Amino acid sequence: MKRADIRVGISGWRYAPWRGTFYPKTLTQARELEYASRHVRSIEINGSFYSTQTPGRYRHWYAQTPNDFVFAVKCPRYITHIRRLKDVEAPLGNFFGSGVLFLREKLGPFLWQLPPNFRFEPDVVENFLRQLPKSVSEAVTAASAADRLTPEFPDGSAGSNKKLRHALEVRHHSFENPEFVELLRKYNVALVFADTAGKWPYIEDVTADFIYIRLHGEEEIYASGYEEPSLEFWKDRLSRWRQGRQPKDALTLTDLKPELLPRDIYVYFDNDRKVRAPVDAERLSQMVR
Repeated sequence: MKRADIRVGISGWRYAPWRGTFYPKTLTQARELEYASRHVRSIEINGSFYSTQTPGRYRHWYAQTPNDFVFAVKCPRYITHIRRLKDVEAPLGNFFGSGVLFLREKLGPFLWQLPPNFRFEPDVVENFLRQLPKSVSEAVTAASAADRLTPEFPDGSAGSNKKLRHALEVRHHSFENPEFVELLRKYNVALVFADTAGKWPYIEDVTADFIYIRLHGEEEIYASGYEEPSLEFWKDRLSRWRQGRQPKDALTLTDLKPELLPRDIYVYFDNDRKVRAPVDAERLSQMVR
C-alpha cells in the first residue's frame, strides 16, 4: 500500500510578533515566505480570503518556495461570509480565474471557512458543493463565469486533469448533523478537524480521500501552544488516519468507518499570537517523519 504524505505547516506567514523571534532580525519582510517555506512543508495562504490576489502574486509565491512545497489556499470570504454560499457562480469564476492556478504543482487543498453564525442548510450547502471544480480543467470552466476580471491560467490548464481538493471548516453547532457528513462524502470534500479550545464544533468524521486539520490552540484560541503530550496525541492520530484507519475514540457523528486507503494529511497550526505556530509545526513535523 502506498505511503501517504503528512504535511505539517502554518496558517499564513506575515505576523509582526514573529519578526526577531521566528524570523531573524536581519530578515526583510519580502523574504519571510522564502524563510518560512524552508522550515515547514506547507503554508495556508490567508490573503486570498480577504481580497482578490493577482497572477503575478501567485507566480511570485511559487518562485519563492522549494520544489517540494505545497500551498493550501483559503478561499474568499466574499463567497462564504457575504454571499453565504448563495449565487456564487460569478464569484467562483473570479476566484478560479484570478491566477491561483499559477501555483501549478504546488497548489494543494482549497479551504472554505464558514462564519460562526452560518447555520446548516442542506440545500444551500449541497448546491455549493456541487459547483466546486474537481480538476484544473473544471476550474478553468468555472472561471468562464467571471464578471470582474479576465481569467488567466498557465498553459495547458484547460486540458489538465490534475485533481483539486476542497476542505470545509464549520463553526456552528447545527453542522453536528449526520446529514452534513454524508453530503461531504458525496462530493469528496474534507471536513476540517478544527481544534478551537472548545469554542466551535470538533468532528472527526472522515469524508474525503485526504484529511485536513487546523490547530488553533489547545487552551486559548489563536494563542496557546501544544506541549509534548498533546503533540504525541496528534502524532498517534495522524499515524492512524494516514493508514486509512480511525482512532478508537474518534469523535464522529456517523458509524461508517473510512475506507481502508492511505490518506494524505494536511495539518496547519493557527496559534500565531505567541509565536507558537512555527515552533509547534516544526516539532510535530519531526515526530511524523
